Amino acid sequence: MNLRIVPVTEENRAMAEKLSVAEDQKDFIETVEECMKEADEIPDWEPVCIYDGQTMVGFSMYGFMRGEKDPRVWFDRLLIDTRYQRKGYGRKIVGMMLERIEREFPGRDIYISAYEDNQVAISLYQSFGFRINGELDMNGEKIMVLEQEA
Repeated sequence: MNLRIVPVTEENRAMAEKLSVAEDQKDFIETVEECMKEADEIPDWEPVCIYDGQTMVGFSMYGFMRGEKDPRVWFDRLLIDTRYQRKGYGRKIVGMMLERIEREFPGRDIYISAYEDNQVAISLYQSFGFRINGELDMNGEKIMVLEQEA
């Protein structure tokens, strides 16, 4: 694998918006098009494409949400296209994204959320040290936090 994270640009946005998850995962995540509309409205979001070589295999968004009453760094919206699932990308991409987020926002706790019935995602995030903190987001997803050393 030759994975790299590339910001969404006008040149790759249309391709990114064609990425989609498997049918049984569609209730777990917004479409890339919906994510991009949100990123257009909220400048704190950093939408990125994940490539393996020249092939776009996934999408993610992250950012420091300054406008919230409790500003937090969010690792949000990880999507691996259905054509590339079950090929070992998930674990590697989460690791790469966490390295990037920690580099850009050193020392800040990182938040992510997942629906309770998305046990695959919850288990993956827990394997990186995320823990469920007892909060729910506005969609009813369990919020998880990866606490950074102070």
